[in-house]
Amino acid sequence: MKIMKFGGTSVGSPQRMNKVLELINADDTSKVVVLSALSGTTNALVNISNTIAEGDRKQAQQKIEALESHYRDFVQQLVQSENAKQKANAIVSEHFEFLNIILKISFSEALNKDILAQGELLSTKLFSVFLEEKEIAHVLLPALEFMSIDATGEPQIGSIKVKLSQLLQQHDTKKLFITQGYICRNAKGEVDNLKRGGSDYTASLIAAALNAEVCEIWTDISGLHNNDPRVVEKTIAVEHLSFDEAAELAYFGAKILHPACIWPARSYNVPVKLLNTMEPNAAGTTINQSALNIGVKAVAAKDGIIAIKIKSSRMLLAYGFLRKIFEVFEKYKTPIDMITTSEVAVSVTIDDSTYLHQILKELEPLGTVEIDTDQTIISIVGNEIAQSSDILEKIFTSLKSIQIRMVSYGGSNHNISLLISTNNKQKALQLINSGVFNL
Repeated sequence: MKIMKFGGTSVGSPQRMNKVLELINADDTSKVVVLSALSGTTNALVNISNTIAEGDRKQAQQKIEALESHYRDFVQQLVQSENAKQKANAIVSEHFEFLNIILKISFSEALNKDILAQGELLSTKLFSVFLEEKEIAHVLLPALEFMSIDATGEPQIGSIKVKLSQLLQQHDTKKLFITQGYICRNAKGEVDNLKRGGSDYTASLIAAALNAEVCEIWTDISGLHNNDPRVVEKTIAVEHLSFDEAAELAYFGAKILHPACIWPARSYNVPVKLLNTMEPNAAGTTINQSALNIGVKAVAAKDGIIAIKIKSSRMLLAYGFLRKIFEVFEKYKTPIDMITTSEVAVSVTIDDSTYLHQILKELEPLGTVEIDTDQTIISIVGNEIAQSSDILEKIFTSLKSIQIRMVSYGGSNHNISLLISTNNKQKALQLINSGVFNL
């Protein structure tokens, strides 16, 4: 069994859907195909939901009509026969009738989740009509019948495995299954989601539940690159990463892969491949248990970082001081990315400012609190690089002209992270590209 996930850009036009069909038909392997919403749809639905929440029903109505018009045009180009057009348009009517009905209902968070789910439901149903017109045998598997999360938002892999296996057994003569990424049901049985990038997560969870031979993530980029191609001109695709290396890169800003995607695949030892829909013959990136070789593989940058320094003479030789600091962040469910300590100060970084005001207020009794906003974490990732003196020398020599606010080194053998001002991000990535990768 192979899992193939196609992102929004891969299904964002009728031409792209035709390309997806080619890739699905490339071999006779049994496969589950996970689809995201058409590109731009989730953003449009978020805007619609926000507008309804603000009470501007007229503007929300206009946005719904604009999105529906886009889907009507999409259907006209996607399928050719009148019968297929009628089926596809009926699907569009069904889902936009729902969006129009919610304009008359009191807004709630549960309703918001229902709104956001429409994108994946539309893309998979329309793709199913497209396959039907091409006379390709398949089964549309509703993700809401097997994908679930618990009260803390964590996927229930055991339940997913049981429910998904039962659904597949009902169609044991079929070899192609289509399902939705991103959406699921929560502990209350309500429609919910796996947050942004959740289609990768869906694919990885399905791969783990079915002990798949591979989980393929198809995007519009030929694998994960050694550097950010939007910022640096000369980049190369990384052909191989270990799960540990990939997890570090995903967490610290590599956009091609969702961070949560790694743990199910690693836990069940399912290889992950990052491939390009428009260049299917490109090697892409393979991720599995083995690191293969020592050295720097790639660099990632995570923006929107806030650095918080707590300085206090009472910290000197005092036990329990760090615990008090961490308890504040735990109370507000705000993860810490980096931490450095000295005799009289602790510096931490966060990327979520939701409860920043409350956090700062509770930290004030512990000492003098200073914050720096508009910071970026630069993470250099590779197997055992923290133990290689020549790699360390290359990194810091390359960045000698950049002011470094914090350094995280030694916590992982695979990662050296640096905190710098976001203003210096582009220059830092370019310097690392030439000084470390020789590109």
